This record gives sequence, C-alpha cells and structure tokens, in this order.
Amino acid sequence: MGIISVEQTNRLLWLGRYSERVYTTLRLYSRSFDAMLDEKSDSYADFCRMIDIPDVYGSKQVFRQNYPFDETNPDSIFSNLDRAYDNAIVLREEIGSEALSYIQLAIYDMNKARVSRAPLIEMQRVIDNILAFWGIVDDSIDSQQVRNIIKTGKRIERVDLYARLGIARRELKREINRLVPRIDRSGMEYDREKVNLLKALVEEPEINYYKIVEEVETLL
Repeated sequence: MGIISVEQTNRLLWLGRYSERVYTTLRLYSRSFDAMLDEKSDSYADFCRMIDIPDVYGSKQVFRQNYPFDETNPDSIFSNLDRAYDNAIVLREEIGSEALSYIQLAIYDMNKARVSRAPLIEMQRVIDNILAFWGIVDDSIDSQQVRNIIKTGKRIERVDLYARLGIARRELKREINRLVPRIDRSGMEYDREKVNLLKALVEEPEINYYKIVEEVETLL
C-alpha cells in the first residue's frame, strides 16, 4: 500500500488499543466472575478504581451484567469491542477481510454471552477471536508499517492497563521492552525521552505506576 494517512494511522493505532483493552479486561473479568458470586463484599469497586472507570453500578450483581454488555456505557467491554469493530470495518482494505471477520466473530460471541446461562464459555471464544485477529495481522497483512502501528497500539494499551492494575515488575518491564522496537518500526513520531523514562521508572525500587500511566499515555 502507499502512504498511510494521519486518519488511517490513528484508526490503526486505536484498533490495536481497543482490541487489547477487550482482551485484557475480559480476561480479568472472567477470572473474577465466579469469585464475585460468593464474596460478601463488593470487590468490583476496587476493579473500577484500578482501571480508572466510574462506578456506576451500585452492586456486584449489576456490575456482573452491565460491565461486559451495556452498549450505552462507554466503559463496558462491549463498547470497547464495538469501537474496535468501527475502526476495523473502515480499515478493511488495509487489514483484509479475514482480520475483520475475527472482530465480527468476537461481537457475535459477545452477544451470545449476553443471553447465555454460562457466559464464560462464549467470553472465552471472544478472547480466542481476538487472539486469532492478532495472528492474522501478523500472517496476512503485507505492510510492515500497518502491522507495526496496530501492534504499537496493542503494546501501549497493555503497558497502560498493566500499570493501572499494579502488575508485577517482571511483566511490566517485559511489555515496555516489547513496545520500544515496535514503536520504532511504526514510523510514528513519538517522544524518545518518555521511552527512556518508562525504562527507568520500571527499574526503580518502588515502581510509580501512576507515573508510568501518565508517560505512556502521552508517548505519541
């Protein structure tokens, strides 16, 4: 393909970010689903604080149903998946119909989970479809720049979420190290000093997670 426009670059970046956001938050939600059934306290509020979304739920029962599926809530998993689809469908020519189809399948399975008595089964299929989407991005997209922009978005979002969640140093350091070469190859302009600062922050004896979020969000 030819020169990638600013609009295409932005859409590719956010396709990577939204698909990663769905993947990571859905995995977290799935792990906590059964625990929330038995707990006496409403730990969902801690989850909301960690990923910096407003607690508009009021109870764990409402959270369990609305956080994954509420189309009117911009912070829901479904809303993020829908935004990934909005970008993917506009980028059909850049990413190919097969990559787009896996985002479509993820939406299909999310809608099945909404009415299922065992929603975690369909949610696992959503996760599998996101993984398949990333695999197709690597295997079928000829443009290295397109691949690298999508993967840059993915890595930025993962570093952001891992920092918000207070993930262990080893994992966070690994993701920052994976972001650096990807953003270098993306062709996008970015603040190299912030990259060096991210590397330094993750090596500090006491990690300043809030500072990492701040720096990665203003990297581009």
